[in-house]
Amino acid sequence: QVQLVESGGGLVQAGGSLRLSCAASGRTFSVYAMGWFRQAPGKEREFVASITWSGGSATYADPVKGRFTISRDNAKNTVYLQINSLNPEDTAVYYCAARPTSLGGYRLWGQGTQVTVSS
Repeated sequence: QVQLVESGGGLVQAGGSLRLSCAASGRTFSVYAMGWFRQAPGKEREFVASITWSGGSATYADPVKGRFTISRDNAKNTVYLQINSLNPEDTAVYYCAARPTSLGGYRLWGQGTQVTVSS
């Protein structure tokens, strides 16, 4: 069974950067796309960014455009989220998720990694 494991979160000052990683382990990994989501305290989980696994086409939520970059390394079954110019509003638990096909939604989720931005 495939598992997703996020890493790279932490405490950072406003204006700083982090790179989150999400590694897929288990049986042969083949998906349509991978995505990053985040959930801030008291708020619903929201979409951050996604990338198609084969073509590398990326999509971003408006609040993160220009600051976040999603990428993937197919050989390592890993997806990354580079986060720059962090601000306190970015504080959240960040989750990665896998979308098996283009017709369905995200079916497999990681456990999340905490990002805390101090002002």
